[in-house]
Amino acid sequence: MTLSSGNILLIGSVLLILSVLTTKTSSRFGIPTLLLFLVVGMLAGAEGPGGIIFYDPKSVQFIGSLSLCFILFSGGLDSRLKDIQPILWPGIMLSTVGIIISAALVGVFAMMVAGFTLIEGLLLGAIVSSTDAAAVFSIIRSMGMGLKGKLRPLLEFESGSNDPMAYLLTIAFMYLLLHPGASVVHLIPLFFKQMLWGAVIGFGMGKVMHYVFFRIRLEVDGLYSVLLIAMVLFTYSISDYIGGNSFLSVYIAAFVLGNKDFLHKRSLTKHFEGTAWLMQIVLFLTLGLLVNPSQIWPLAGIGILISLFLIFVARPLSVHFCLRIFGINHRTRAFVSWVGLRGAVPIVFATYPLTAHIAKASMIFNLVFFITITSVLVQGTTMPMIARWLHLLVPDKSRKKSLLDKELASKIKSLVVEFEVLPGFICIGKPIAEIGIPHNTMIVMVNRSDVLITPDNIAFIEPYDKLMIMAENKELLEDIYRNLSIGKRHEKPVPSPF
Repeated sequence: MTLSSGNILLIGSVLLILSVLTTKTSSRFGIPTLLLFLVVGMLAGAEGPGGIIFYDPKSVQFIGSLSLCFILFSGGLDSRLKDIQPILWPGIMLSTVGIIISAALVGVFAMMVAGFTLIEGLLLGAIVSSTDAAAVFSIIRSMGMGLKGKLRPLLEFESGSNDPMAYLLTIAFMYLLLHPGASVVHLIPLFFKQMLWGAVIGFGMGKVMHYVFFRIRLEVDGLYSVLLIAMVLFTYSISDYIGGNSFLSVYIAAFVLGNKDFLHKRSLTKHFEGTAWLMQIVLFLTLGLLVNPSQIWPLAGIGILISLFLIFVARPLSVHFCLRIFGINHRTRAFVSWVGLRGAVPIVFATYPLTAHIAKASMIFNLVFFITITSVLVQGTTMPMIARWLHLLVPDKSRKKSLLDKELASKIKSLVVEFEVLPGFICIGKPIAEIGIPHNTMIVMVNRSDVLITPDNIAFIEPYDKLMIMAENKELLEDIYRNLSIGKRHEKPVPSPF
């Protein structure tokens, strides 16, 4: 079957439904969810029962880059500075120096066992050097794994931030292959240009996004998500246009925005979480369609050797080198070494040599695919067991969150008051996120002209708005009163709805 405009929506919707339904199976048997998406794509491909003929590396590269853009933005938007601060420098070491060490070790080994030149081996090493956040945390969430200390933020930060360095190394070694007379010295300006512009544009666009969502007032709430999507795409494309690292720009912009309060923050974060999952499914399905199993099996021997070397030698050496200088204990280093899962990113990066028509590009792509599958199967399915052996597991409280939410208001925020905004109060004309609501206090509802409105749907506070405020005790209300008014307080206790 050949994809066409007439059947692509039908086939795509069926594949999406099958992919989502397979997530129920993955949590029962410990199979990484994203791997099942790949399997569905392969079964639908030219050599599977579906028989869909699809070979378009350029389209896959475009879909992959677009998908990674939203996946990285979602990850950055959900990252909190307070969680990352204690592990910031170890995470940066892993996502930069660790990537370089892994790429170099795998590159030299591939040169010895696969008949590659040194640059071809280093290109393969660069492509498979980054870990995949989606693969790691889909396993942690589905299996209900709780991890000790700052281990989970460290894994999350490394997985979300190491793609830019892997991308830069991939582009650099491709440049050396396409320009045989070029020197490594020529890559030094490229490195600093990409990193500097990527960081500057990302930080700047994060600030711009925050300013826009503080000041703009749209008549249709659904347009806020459209606006943010457009700004994400602009961040990616403008960074790529001027030579910056576009993936780094997107991640930093999301991180800056996510650590500030802005209008519709909760709903937009949830929206991008769903978008990221959609992009992951589409990406893995597309990659599955592109792969032909008959081309992979002849490389199984070499693929297993390189994969085992990456899992048991290259990754552990790079992790131990980067983390030991920070005094991190050996059990944590061992677990971080094991959780070096490869996912969609290496397979997407492997399409770059294909589109550039580099010699042995097809062999590199098939090896990368085999290495990724092996990594997810071996490391992904054994993560809970390794964490248990290393005594790093703790009870996962996230599964009880919904029960806690039900008891939150009655047991913690037991005081509910109604506060009327009068003319002259300093909070008038400001977004709720900007008035400085203290911790353990929240505005849960706004009564505007006898119409109850949730805070997410309020752009600015207006005179005679009645704010329903929840707090632990009366002392906490003093701070929010000072931030709201400059005149006499008007408060009216109301019975708790909980």
